Amino acid sequence: MASCPRAGMPILPTALSHLVQLLYFMAPAYVANMAPPFVRYWKGWNRPISRRWLGEHKTVIGFGIGVLAAVTVTFIQSRVAWPGALAAYDQWAALGVRFGGGAMAGDCAKSFVKRRLGIAPGDPFIPWDQLDFVLGALALVWGRAALSWVDLATILLLTVAGHILVNHLGYWLGIRDVKW
Repeated sequence: MASCPRAGMPILPTALSHLVQLLYFMAPAYVANMAPPFVRYWKGWNRPISRRWLGEHKTVIGFGIGVLAAVTVTFIQSRVAWPGALAAYDQWAALGVRFGGGAMAGDCAKSFVKRRLGIAPGDPFIPWDQLDFVLGALALVWGRAALSWVDLATILLLTVAGHILVNHLGYWLGIRDVKW
């Protein structure tokens, strides 16, 4: 196995640990994006944010649950205090709101564009269906971690692969109506 020239450590474990760091950093956005489909089981008030601009599927409760999920994850991360974390979690609530709000806003922005293009809710809009939430989240948390362009590309590639995998799983479990 090749070694890292500076530290004399194997490259693979170093690269793998950095992937884990990136996934840990993005976890609030990933959880925020996964939370809204569970709102379909909510029987109370849950009106669409804007039927005209976003369609029926983007709801007030779904948006709120996404933000709350991200805040919950950043709270847990602040308590774990993992030394490998890429961000400081001393202001975990603000970071969680940024991750969650950005993820939900990115998803809403994609829905807005889909409606303008005449693409029905639930129809695929690749690659934006996979990247909308992560781009929104990264826009609002930019500067909270020192990310390189390679890190950003890695996050985007991991997100596309993970999003497809998680959505297929959600479809098979009956949580989602479509595989994408």
